[in-house]
Amino acid sequence: MSSAMTATMTAQPLVSTDGKPLVAYHLVRWHIAAAVISLIISMSAGFLYSLQFLGYFPFVNNEILSPGHFRLIHTNMAAYGWLVNGFTAMCYYVIPRLTGYRVWSAKLGNLIFVVWQFILLATIGGLVMGKAQAIEWGETPTGFRPGSFEMNWVPVDLLVAVGAVLVIAQLMVPIFKARDQKFYVTLWYFTAGLIWLALTYLMGNIIPEWVLPGAAGAAVTGLFIHDLVGLYVTPMGWGLMYFFVPLILRKPIWSHSLSVIGFWALAFFYPLGGVHHFLISPIPDYVEFGAITTTIAIEVVVTTVVVNFFMTLRGKWSALRTNMAIRWFYAGAVMYFITCLQCSFHVTWMFQKIIHFTDWVVGHAHMIMYGTFTFWIFGVIDWLWPRIVKREWYSNRLRGWHFWLSTIGIVIMFTDLTISGLIVGFMQRELNPWSDMVMASIPFWWVRTFSGGMMITGLLCGAYNMWMTARSDREYVEDAHYIAVEAD
Repeated sequence: MSSAMTATMTAQPLVSTDGKPLVAYHLVRWHIAAAVISLIISMSAGFLYSLQFLGYFPFVNNEILSPGHFRLIHTNMAAYGWLVNGFTAMCYYVIPRLTGYRVWSAKLGNLIFVVWQFILLATIGGLVMGKAQAIEWGETPTGFRPGSFEMNWVPVDLLVAVGAVLVIAQLMVPIFKARDQKFYVTLWYFTAGLIWLALTYLMGNIIPEWVLPGAAGAAVTGLFIHDLVGLYVTPMGWGLMYFFVPLILRKPIWSHSLSVIGFWALAFFYPLGGVHHFLISPIPDYVEFGAITTTIAIEVVVTTVVVNFFMTLRGKWSALRTNMAIRWFYAGAVMYFITCLQCSFHVTWMFQKIIHFTDWVVGHAHMIMYGTFTFWIFGVIDWLWPRIVKREWYSNRLRGWHFWLSTIGIVIMFTDLTISGLIVGFMQRELNPWSDMVMASIPFWWVRTFSGGMMITGLLCGAYNMWMTARSDREYVEDAHYIAVEAD
């Protein structure tokens, strides 16, 4: 193994000690395919939802296909369809590579995959049938009538909790078996992210509905909203970056110390930041102030992580031009820094007085979830897909269209909604009539829909390219250096 790779991580052989394949490639393929399909559904629903603001919504007076239902499908399929499937696929590839042990059971993996896709379908069905619960990003149906234990739909909440436990068991077994090894930092993040996923979901989808009413329940819900991003999506995203960036660049991460500092600072500061979603509310000021303080502290931590990645790129700047995966990763890193810097300002009471309930918040959410974490998964898919289907990319031109339409689209959307939020925010402060604020927003809503169309077009280019690559007869040939690393 090369000295650079040795300094970066311990890449295990492709077969385990019993001679069987180390990575369950079929599970990686299935989850990536399901993730991309989920994202197409999510973004299509978001696009349809945006049309209501322009007066062109196609399903007027249809209760099942209402704009509100499309909005819930948009967010839930992005979270549980795209991100969970995507990160699970990455774990199936990365964890065995770093531990030298297969996941617990391929049969259990097959079951988890099928059940998880059923959960997604049951979620969509429950949302359009009006069975959603009033928790942001946690609208998944409980399956019970309010105030009783009488069933009125599939108990999606309970199935998700059980599914999370099975996923944790499936992926933690190889980590437990390798407990005597020195863990690379990616395994730190993945281990924490998996455990936090179950705890966060139970906290956000069980406690508020059944135990805590009123403002107390809202405070816990705020923790769920943000901790789902900060304690699952963030550690999984950072973990895959710490694995794939050094592997592709063929050089060690710049600072192991910074990667460890980022891990512990994330664990210490992030859990308390969720209440900043409910500033200027009946939640006590000291709780809001604590959320503001920890959120600002997190931005310092994010800076150390971004610096670590860019210092790793030092001396390899040409990779931004020659390697599409690296381009996805670092475009996402730039947008990550911009979004988190923005967040450190807009969580303050002073900014909240202006941007509360405006499109500024919508632009921020899209930049972090699409411009960062979705870009990072796109980067992994770009590098990994030819290797798991064993075919060369069908079209490099489509890869370029996917990247540039996605990048330009999200930058336009973020800029547009940020400006719209400021204009409407200052109009709110001056007590302008609501109708005037709506009229002022309409041009920006047109731009948002246009930029969303660009992003969907880019995604369809990428999805079509993946499909044609899998069907191609051009066999993928790995370069000699990577083969040597893999076979060591």
